[in-house]
Amino acid sequence: MKIKDITNFLEEIAPLTYQENYDNCGLIVGDSNTSVNATLITIDCTESIIEEAIERDCNFIIAHHPIIFSSIKKLNGSNYIERTVIKAIKNNIAIYAMHTNLDNVKHGVNARIADKLSLKKCKILAPKKNLPNIGSGIIGELSKPIESMKFLKNLKDIMVTDCIRYTSICRSVINKVAICGGSGSFLLSSAKALEADIYISADFKYHEFFDADNQLIIADIGHYESEQFTKDLIYDLLTKKFTSFAVRLSKVNTNPINYL
Repeated sequence: MKIKDITNFLEEIAPLTYQENYDNCGLIVGDSNTSVNATLITIDCTESIIEEAIERDCNFIIAHHPIIFSSIKKLNGSNYIERTVIKAIKNNIAIYAMHTNLDNVKHGVNARIADKLSLKKCKILAPKKNLPNIGSGIIGELSKPIESMKFLKNLKDIMVTDCIRYTSICRSVINKVAICGGSGSFLLSSAKALEADIYISADFKYHEFFDADNQLIIADIGHYESEQFTKDLIYDLLTKKFTSFAVRLSKVNTNPINYL
């Protein structure tokens, strides 16, 4: 099994053309013709992930977040990005990223969150022009309405988060739920336009919470927390397609944020 066999399959599901223009999805480090011993799946690619790959004999890492977003002018280990890339190259470990291309497909990152919340009648929250099944976020409905605070408490358990930042409880019950894994404040207007009762995402700034304007509840569950099940999504895709090589979920929690 070569890297290109795996990436060709993944790109059939989430084509690189679906990534946002600021993104850097695809094969970031390595040769696509390299044979794969085992694959390690992670949210972020850091030095500790490279070390885990070495320990677990994985020479191919599939991450959600690209280790390189912008250009690198020097490669001397002056920051964690450069050190990670250098360590990967030294140890013949390839790095691949599935980020906004996996976010933007209907059965991608946001669909996995919707499944966790048992949402029905799901559709893309902000579809791209002429592509109803491609775009940002998802909106769906619960099988039956639930009291708002009970929903938030369930959300905290289901999404395994230590903290939910939320706006005033302007809806007594929750039925229609909008979702965007990762930084999703840019979709708030779409969630309001589609009359969502709650919008679940991450990385809202202080003043952006005011923009809920008592039209819906914003629930900021944390960036890592909102995307943590992406590892399982990629794992399921690969193990259903390929049986001739090992696919391993990273055991390292790469969330850089701690809560007290």
